Amino acid sequence: MTFNEGADLDTSQVTGGGGGVRGGAVIGGGAGGIILLILGLIFGGDLTGGTGTNPFDTSQIQPGGNTSTTDFSQCKTGADANRDDTCRIIGTVNSVQAYWREALPADVQRQYQDATTVIYSGTAQSACGVASNATGPFYCPSDQRIYIDASFFDELTSRFGADGGALAQEYVVAHEYGHHVENLLGILAKGQDGKTGPLSGGVRIELMADCMAGVWAKHASSTKDESGTTLLKPITDDDIKSALSAAAAVGDDHIQEASTGRVNQESWTHGSSESRQKWFMTGYDSGTVNQCDTFATNDL
Repeated sequence: MTFNEGADLDTSQVTGGGGGVRGGAVIGGGAGGIILLILGLIFGGDLTGGTGTNPFDTSQIQPGGNTSTTDFSQCKTGADANRDDTCRIIGTVNSVQAYWREALPADVQRQYQDATTVIYSGTAQSACGVASNATGPFYCPSDQRIYIDASFFDELTSRFGADGGALAQEYVVAHEYGHHVENLLGILAKGQDGKTGPLSGGVRIELMADCMAGVWAKHASSTKDESGTTLLKPITDDDIKSALSAAAAVGDDHIQEASTGRVNQESWTHGSSESRQKWFMTGYDSGTVNQCDTFATNDL
């Protein structure tokens, strides 16, 4: 989606630094934990934190590395968000949080609490372990922060086949904030049962976050900056296609087939491309989080 050029970006909702102590579990995002597993298959070694099977579990990752502090002074307006990936992340964070501050109390009578996004380059320390460009974007429930290396968006296009459109990137950010909403609602723990497969709790959690990303997309063009200027222009058919290309690109079946030439449903942790697209559109078509209950159905 395209930002209104005159909208103001609020950089106080993001930071360039990590922090926190080791512990907890990474909640995989647009491709998050899946990328850990696939990179391990491609390049060798166990990047899943020692478990060998569960790409959510990074509890064995040792802290270390360099945390890169990013200067966000170039990100002032919607025009900046339209030309720069880092500024686009900031604008999307602004929009997503503006939406949930109003929608969550209205829909489920639960107050929304802002979550900071850590935008880094190289590595950053989270309370769930070390974030790097190999892990992809993720949400850490232990510190309630989202971690994104902006270079991931190049990977999303070049390695996984998303179309590179703005909503493909914005979908990833909105998905991670879906995990934050799940955490606030007390649902997130349902995905931490250590199981895998197309009907596992982890897959249901990921598809629910896809649905929440779709709900935000439905209302994104009504979100405003602090001065009341609308942040985003109305969504277009091309925007929807872009989001769906990203959802398909990070489906378990697509990633497995691209990396190994075969599909193993029993190892799925995020859901198929078809399911990820389906639940994004469920959120978009309904426009309410109340239609995102992936635990109430086996028709995923």
